[in-house]
Amino acid sequence: MEENQKKESFRKKAELLLHHLKPAASAFALGIGASLAATLLRTLFTQIIRFTVDHALLGETEGLPAFLLNAPAGQILVWCAAAAAAVALLEFGAGFVQDSNLPKGSERFVKSLRDALYGHIQRLPYRWHVQNPTGDIIQRCTSDVEVVRNFIAEQMVELLSTTFLIVVYMAAMFTMNVKISLFVFAFIPVIVGYSLVFYKRISKGYQKADEAEGELSSDVQENITGVRVVRAFGRERDELEKFRKKNNNYANIWMKLGDMMTVFWSLGDVMSMAQVFGVVAIGVHLCVKGEITLGTYLAFVSYTRQLTWPVRALGRTLSEMSKAGVSIDRLLYILGAEQEQSPAKPLAANLSGDICFEHVSFAYEQKKVLRDVSFTVKGGTTLGVLGETGSGKSTIALLLSRLYDPGEGTITIGGVNVRDMEQSELRRSVGVVLQEPFLFSRTVAQNIAITRENVSQAEIEQAAKEACLHESIEGFQSGYETVVGERGVTLSGGQKQRTAIARTLLEHAPIMVFDDALSAVDAKTDEAIRGRLREAAGGSTMILIAHRVATLMQADQIIVLKDGQIIERGTPQELLEQNGVFAHTARMQSAEGEEEAE
Repeated sequence: MEENQKKESFRKKAELLLHHLKPAASAFALGIGASLAATLLRTLFTQIIRFTVDHALLGETEGLPAFLLNAPAGQILVWCAAAAAAVALLEFGAGFVQDSNLPKGSERFVKSLRDALYGHIQRLPYRWHVQNPTGDIIQRCTSDVEVVRNFIAEQMVELLSTTFLIVVYMAAMFTMNVKISLFVFAFIPVIVGYSLVFYKRISKGYQKADEAEGELSSDVQENITGVRVVRAFGRERDELEKFRKKNNNYANIWMKLGDMMTVFWSLGDVMSMAQVFGVVAIGVHLCVKGEITLGTYLAFVSYTRQLTWPVRALGRTLSEMSKAGVSIDRLLYILGAEQEQSPAKPLAANLSGDICFEHVSFAYEQKKVLRDVSFTVKGGTTLGVLGETGSGKSTIALLLSRLYDPGEGTITIGGVNVRDMEQSELRRSVGVVLQEPFLFSRTVAQNIAITRENVSQAEIEQAAKEACLHESIEGFQSGYETVVGERGVTLSGGQKQRTAIARTLLEHAPIMVFDDALSAVDAKTDEAIRGRLREAAGGSTMILIAHRVATLMQADQIIVLKDGQIIERGTPQELLEQNGVFAHTARMQSAEGEEEAE
C-alpha cells in the first residue's frame, strides 16, 4: 500500500512538472543541449592539453596524426593552440546559449504554474478558504513556487549535466588507463549513495521548515491586519511573545538542518580529498614506471578535479530535490483541492421571484447552526432577521449566495433550486454587505465601482448619496480619489460599511442582503440609510440581518432565530403584540437608547 502511494505521489509530481514545462520546452531544450555540449567541449579541451604536453613539449610521436609526424614542435604547438582556441570559442557559445535560454524557460514555467495556482484558488469553495490560513496559502504560492523554479532552472539542469559529465569523463579516462579510472570510479557510487541517504533524512526537516514558515507568515499577516485591535487592547507584548515562540521554532529547525548540512559537506570534503590524493599518488607511480605519459597523468588530475565538485554537488542537488519535493506536495495540496462545480445544465431563474428556505439545516464541522429552518420571502419585499450572536443569522446569507451548501433541505429562488443555477450568475444577483466588509487598497471611487465596468462618476456619487456617504467623502482631502489603505484602514467602521452599501446599490442586484451592515453607524444615520435604501432598492428583494430592532421595523416580515431555529415570525407590529423575544429586545434597546440620550 505504502509503495503504491509513493508511486502515485511521484506520478502526480511528474505530471505537474511536465504540464507546466510545455510552454518552456523549446527554451529548456536549447539550454540543456548547450550545457551538454559545453561538457563535451571541456572534455575535449583536457585532451588537447594532454596532446600538447606529450607531443609538442615532450616530443612523443606515438599517436600523432600523419600530417604532423614530421612537423617541428613549434608547428604542433600552433595547431594545439588553434584547437584550444576553437574549443574555447565553441564553449563560450554553448555557455551563451545556455545562459540566454534557461532563464527564459524558467520564467515561462513559473508563469504557467502561478497562473494555474491563482486560477485554481479563485474557483475553490469558500469553506476551503476558511479552513486554510491566508498566510500559508501565500507562502505556498510564493516561496514554494520559487523553490520549484530553482529546481527546474538550476538543479534539474545540474543533475542532467553532472550525470552526462560523469559518463563522458569516465569514458575518456578508461580510454587512457583502466587502473586509475577504476580507482576514480570507485568513489562515485560511495559519494552518490551517501548523498541519497542524506536526501532521505533531510526531506522531513525541509517539510517541517516549510510548515513552520507558513505558520509564521500567517501570524505576521494576522497581526498586521488586526493592528488596531492589538493596539487598542494593549496586546503588543503578548503578540510579540507569540511571534517569538514560533520564530524560535522556525530558527531551530533551520539550525538543525544547518548542522546536518555541515556534517554532510565535511564528510564530502574528506572523500573528495582522498580521491584526488589517490589519483595523484597512483598517477605519479605509473608515470615513473612509464605506464602512462606525463600528459595522461595531467589529464587524469584535471578530470578528477573537474569531477570532484560536480559529484559532490550531486549531493546538494539531491538535497534541493528534497526541498522541491516538499514544495511540489504543498502546491499539489492546492491544485488537488476540489473546485466548485457548476451544474452541467444550469437553469435560469426568475431572480425577482420568491426566495424559499425549505427545511434547511447546516453545520460548521460538527456544530449545527441551522435546524430545520423554513421561510419564504416574497419577491420585491423585505425580510428582517433578528437573533443573538451564534443564532445562525449570517449563515442565511452564506447559504443564499452558495458560499456554503445546506446539509439538509433546499433553497429556491423563483422556484429554481440554487444548486441548479450558474454560480457566477447567482452571486452577481445576490449583493451581500457584511458587518466587516472587505475594501481594497484603492481609492474610494474604485472600491464603490469594483463590481461594475464603465461606471460614470455621476453613478458612483449617486450610490454614495444613497448610502449617506457622499458628504463624508467630500470632506476627505482627495475626495473620491482618497486611497482607503489596506482593508480600508483609513476609514471608520461606519464609513467602510457605507462604502460597501454604495457598492451593492451600484450593482442593482435583484436580491440584496445586509448582514448587520449598519451596526457601526449611529441610530440617526441608520434611519437615514434605511429610508434611502427603500427608495434605491426599487423592486429588489431585501434581507436585513441585524441586532438592532429599529433597523428591522420597516421590514414586511421578520423572523427571530435562536439556537439555529425560528422561534418567532410575523410583521413588526405582530411581533410586538406577541410580547416575545422581539418585543423584549425592542424594549431593552429602547431603554438603552433613552439612557444614552440622557
